[in-house]
Amino acid sequence: MTTHRLDPSTDTAHEVFSRDHAPVLTIDPGDTVVVRSLDASGHLEPQTVPGEVTPYLFPTRRGHALTGPIAVRGARPGDMLQLDLLALTPDDWGFTVAAAADTPITRHLGLVDAEAAWLLWSIDHEAGAATESRGLRRPIAPFLGVMGLAPAEAGEHSTIPPRTSVGGNIDCRDLVAGTTLWLPVAVDDALLYLGDGHAAQGDGEVGGTAIETGMTTEARVGLATDRPLTTIHAETPEARITFGFDADLNVASGDALAAMVIWMQQLYGVDAATALAFASTVVDLRVTQVANRTWGVHAVLPRDVLVPA
Repeated sequence: MTTHRLDPSTDTAHEVFSRDHAPVLTIDPGDTVVVRSLDASGHLEPQTVPGEVTPYLFPTRRGHALTGPIAVRGARPGDMLQLDLLALTPDDWGFTVAAAADTPITRHLGLVDAEAAWLLWSIDHEAGAATESRGLRRPIAPFLGVMGLAPAEAGEHSTIPPRTSVGGNIDCRDLVAGTTLWLPVAVDDALLYLGDGHAAQGDGEVGGTAIETGMTTEARVGLATDRPLTTIHAETPEARITFGFDADLNVASGDALAAMVIWMQQLYGVDAATALAFASTVVDLRVTQVANRTWGVHAVLPRDVLVPA
């Protein structure tokens, strides 16, 4: 198998999804990619003071600055793309901003007219910590906010809302190194985009951003034919995870739970009602994010929580 390197530039990055984008790299199933991506906004330089305007890769800033698309030879609609996340290394700087836009959250908190709050972070990957300019320090747990494939529909598609059909702006903080993520393929060759690095985030991404940073991602890319689900799902070092995305929180929750119940039926050899009963004792429903115009919910089944007596 081959290892490929891909760095961001105006020739190798996009700020929208499209099945019409020419691949910037073509690989075989089983190959490994080392992909560098800029932060979500595509900053080319760090801020020196909060709120400073620095150069962007895409001045239009229509969406996330994503590296790709990467074509996977032989991928066809109906397949599942398997993404084994081997290593995730953030850049040494990042930022967080809140109250920068009129959103349901800022309206609810009375912050629509407030001055945006910026946090500037120094990131030490080796130490596993990030320190904010005010001197507060926290552990990091790097992951990519956006891992998605080109949608089947023609035209350009925003990177902001996550999609059950092909992934994208999932923003799930559990998808750290050691995770395997499965994404449904919608177009020939899959067309994989990666970006929106986060050094750390809370469930919900309640302020609209995490610790936004550039990221170097090492991942093995393959195709899977024997998965228990045809929707987005993951196995992390700690748990099995299913997802739901919808403008209605009830629908997003129901979709995440329904997928987990199907998976548990296969894992434990029980019917749906019994799987739901077990799920009620061991599965956590978590709000993945509230920041992307679409609710995200993930159902979490911890590893080794149900074992033979």
